[in-house]
Amino acid sequence: MARARLKPISDMEIDGDTSAANLIAKMHSSGGFTAKKLGEAAEIMSAMLRDDRCTIFLSFPACIVSTGTRGVIRKLVEERLVDVIVTTCGMLDHDLARVWKKYYHGSFQMDDAELHRQGINRLGNILIPNDSYGIVLEKKMQPILEELYAEGKRSLSSRQLAHEFGERLVDKKSILYWAARNDIPVYVPGITDGAFGSQLWLFSQTHHDFTLDVLKDEQELSDIVFTAKRAGALIVGGGISKHHVIWWNQFRNGLDYAVYLTTAEEYDGSLSGARIREAVSWGKVKERARYVTVEGDATITLPMLACSALGVGRPGRA
Repeated sequence: MARARLKPISDMEIDGDTSAANLIAKMHSSGGFTAKKLGEAAEIMSAMLRDDRCTIFLSFPACIVSTGTRGVIRKLVEERLVDVIVTTCGMLDHDLARVWKKYYHGSFQMDDAELHRQGINRLGNILIPNDSYGIVLEKKMQPILEELYAEGKRSLSSRQLAHEFGERLVDKKSILYWAARNDIPVYVPGITDGAFGSQLWLFSQTHHDFTLDVLKDEQELSDIVFTAKRAGALIVGGGISKHHVIWWNQFRNGLDYAVYLTTAEEYDGSLSGARIREAVSWGKVKERARYVTVEGDATITLPMLACSALGVGRPGRA
């Protein structure tokens, strides 16, 4: 590369008035490792948001919904900065449980045997008492399922279930509340893998004609990807939620934009560790797409990226 074409590194000049969005721009110019990647992610997100022909997917796992990062995701949904959500069953668990009960601060070094004796579950450094999780979900979910059943709703997709529960919430801190109000579909391909799914199974034991229609979800996702003029994705973490987004988008010849936030390592060959460039080989992301993988804890990187996205908004969208 000719030296004349090289771009010089710029120091980050910050003060007490530096905003998160402005800091990300400075990170991009700084050339510093993951900081630069986060700056690139902000630029790609901005391009997605400004592209009024782009359908934006958001995928994320359950764990961060147990933390205050839930509020960051909720804000993206509240402001209609995403069009489609693909997530895990645990997201429903934690979002609903936190509507009705509280989660608490803990640490990674706590005595797990002692916590078990006290009826407290540890998720990283978050503490979740039994009565804040499975117990309250059973108490609150079963009457709602009875209500749906009485209305003649006997076969529901994960998207329909997420919407029905969201409509019945009054807590504006809930992701499901805003998804329902803004008509943003929430798809949960692993709907039985969590407390929410267990409650559906439990309900079916006494209501034998109550069923899940997972193929309805797939038909709707098919309709979304095949009608999208362009498609972009903000992918937080890996697993089934990441894969379902990129899997369906391969049928439209891949995503046009992709931002992936991950802590997983690439060397074990897992999907979670796979960088976005690997998805290009599968046709899940276009060869000429704008994409970046940002390594780091999403409870740090996502709030900063979201601040930048909120500053851009969705120009041209009502």
